[in-house]
Amino acid sequence: MRFLLVALALTAAAPAAIAQPVNPQIDFTGFNALAREVEAYRQDRLLSWTQFAAAATDPNVLILDARSESAFADGHIRGAVNLPLPDFTAESLARVIGRNPNRRILIYCNNNFSNNSYPVVTKLVTVALNIQTFINLYGYGYRNVHELGEVVDFNDARIPWVAATS
Repeated sequence: MRFLLVALALTAAAPAAIAQPVNPQIDFTGFNALAREVEAYRQDRLLSWTQFAAAATDPNVLILDARSESAFADGHIRGAVNLPLPDFTAESLARVIGRNPNRRILIYCNNNFSNNSYPVVTKLVTVALNIQTFINLYGYGYRNVHELGEVVDFNDARIPWVAATS
C-alpha cells in the first residue's frame, strides 16, 4: 500500500507532458517512406564511369551537380550544371532540368572521387550527397535519374574535370 501511495504522489507531482510542436510542412515519416522506395529503385540506376561518360554524350542528358556553388566553381565534371541541393524547389528544378520529368539526369558527388582532397573532400558515407540528391529528384517527380556508382580519381585522364579558373 505504501508503494502505491508513493507512486501516486510521484505521478501527481510530475509535470504534465509538454506537447511537442508539429510542423505540417515537415513529414519525417513520409521522407522515410520515400527513402525506402528510392533505395530499391536506385539499385538499377548506378552506372560505371564508362556508362556515365557514354550517357553524357547525349545532348538531351543533363549532368546535375548538387554541390554548393563554391564547390562547383572549384571543380566539376565538364558539362555539368549546378543547382545546390538546398536550392531544390519544384520551380528551380523545372528551370534547370526542364518540365519533362522523363529527361535523363546524371548525378555525382564528392564521394565519387577517391582523392579526398580539394576540391572534392569525401563526406560521411551515410549522408553522401548522391543519396539526398537522388531522393529529392525522385520525390519531385524526376524518375529518369542515374548515378555514378563508381569511385574514380579526378586526375584520371578519362575524367573531363574542369578545375577552378581563378
